Amino acid sequence: AWTKTYRKTRGKEMAVDATFEFEKRRHRPVKYNRELMGQTLQAMTKVSQIQQQRQERHFEARQKDAKVEQKKLARVEIEKSIDLLAPAVADREQVMRNVVDAARARIAARKKVGVKQSQRQQQTATSMEE
Repeated sequence: AWTKTYRKTRGKEMAVDATFEFEKRRHRPVKYNRELMGQTLQAMTKVSQIQQQRQERHFEARQKDAKVEQKKLARVEIEKSIDLLAPAVADREQVMRNVVDAARARIAARKKVGVKQSQRQQQTATSMEE
């Protein structure tokens, strides 16, 4: 059931795009012209770039909708099993408090060391001047 028509009808692939018209085969013999061939090759690369960009935008739009749906499902799951998460959140808050306290202690220790070093530098500077 994973045919191209299935994917297009479900919106998984782009069904309507103007660049598809360029891919259709033309059954008209054309006399070789070097300039026309060069222009055709340049147009082919430009059309493929445009098509790639449109496919990426289409995919991103589909994924954006999917992310919203996943967030909704995650919220429902959390609401259903909140009793499992409550102890973990309490532990997490305690851990965060410990981390913040440790960081404050380190900052205070650095300030003390910085003050002592600046006092020593001032003393050596004044002793050199004398």
